[in-house]
Amino acid sequence: MFNLEKIGPATYHVPKEGGMLVPGLLIATEKLINEMDIKTLEQLKNVACLRGIVGHSIVMPDVHLGYGFPIGGVAAMDAETGVISPGGVGYDINCGVRLALIPIPFKDLTDRLREDLINKIYSLVPSGVGRGQRGKKKLSEKDYQALTTQGSKWSIEQGFGYPEDLKHTESHGCIPGADLSSVSSHAKERGADQLGTIGSGNHFVEIGQIDKILLPDIAEEWGVEEGLTYALIHSGSRGFGHQVCQDTLNTFIKKEYHKNLPDKQLVAAPLNSPDGKNYFASMAVAANFAFNNRQQILHEVRQAFQQTFSINPENIRLLYDVCHNIAKFETHNGKKVCVHRKGATRAYGPNAEELMPLFKKTGQPVLVPGDMGHASYLLVGQGNPLTFSSSCHGAGRARSRVQSLKSWSGRNLIEYMRKQNVIVKATSNRTIAEEMPDAYKDVDTVVAAVEEAALAKRVARLRPHMVLKG
Repeated sequence: MFNLEKIGPATYHVPKEGGMLVPGLLIATEKLINEMDIKTLEQLKNVACLRGIVGHSIVMPDVHLGYGFPIGGVAAMDAETGVISPGGVGYDINCGVRLALIPIPFKDLTDRLREDLINKIYSLVPSGVGRGQRGKKKLSEKDYQALTTQGSKWSIEQGFGYPEDLKHTESHGCIPGADLSSVSSHAKERGADQLGTIGSGNHFVEIGQIDKILLPDIAEEWGVEEGLTYALIHSGSRGFGHQVCQDTLNTFIKKEYHKNLPDKQLVAAPLNSPDGKNYFASMAVAANFAFNNRQQILHEVRQAFQQTFSINPENIRLLYDVCHNIAKFETHNGKKVCVHRKGATRAYGPNAEELMPLFKKTGQPVLVPGDMGHASYLLVGQGNPLTFSSSCHGAGRARSRVQSLKSWSGRNLIEYMRKQNVIVKATSNRTIAEEMPDAYKDVDTVVAAVEEAALAKRVARLRPHMVLKG
């Protein structure tokens, strides 16, 4: 049994014990704690043993088991004495979410138009395991070099979007410090035809309506109106990032960086070592690949709306794009740290230096997908120093893919979801079964905990109606 001490609304302290170098911090309500897998708190304690960790080992209310780090874990490492852990970033480097606002009242989308739209998106946005862009020129070494240094600006210069999109993307769509020479040829081969694709698993394109405004002043600042149509895109660095992670894990384990750690999966190299620097450089390349991937998917979604509604794609406005599998150098409490966010989202508050003027005034948008049957949320960051300005990244899984698949076996899932007023398209019924709404925690409960703990405030509730799954 874990000794949890409540120190604030939806905020619990986990005292140091054993090899822990810092205490733990749990963001959750009592209900969520009672439903939590105890092994996630064991992972929280394990992360607290990493050299150079500062503050707390932190988990968010959407937490569930992950590789080494829990998914929903946050850990900041001293920039000089700390380590960097691939397990603290995840296999899908810079998996993230972007929200675009479409200037069409959702009520104007008839049933026929909804069908036409999701079919058009399905035809334009490749989805499924390993599927790349059909008939598209593969990335050359020159292309890779350009996207490595420019981030998503490279895709925009190729015609996939508009310069304004960069202002509405975390880190302006480019993580500095990327070095293509740190990446294997195998990784480049895997990613060569995967820009503009969502992949498999929990990745998606979601179309729906702004269901309810909860913070009118912020919503007005951002141009978010009740009843408008939105597009939510969730994808990452695909096979490219997966291979970067695997290559690094192989190297780190071979060099025995996991020695004296409570879990081999936590394997981590000193940030200032050649191996630590090499991983950061390759991770940054994969992160910039992911920014380009989401940029090109948004272009394809814009094209689908243009072809279905004759709308000018430039009028489809990107509100924000956030990362949730990343390690970034940031300054918190006057100290430079490398913040690992795995299944967690940056949630800067007002006056954060990196933000563009609008978000510097309000705080940055925080995007929290729920499940395809109920809701997603748009929030505004509060810049809470306890969590290194971090928030949750989604509802979080409540049951494994295997459990969900078994539970829904033999049923007509597309028809079931249609009765819930949600049109679902996917490359396989298996994916739909693994991603059914009850596979996830209640997103309303999760974001309520985030708000109680003063990490972010709810701005709007979003209601999905058309979903393309991987």
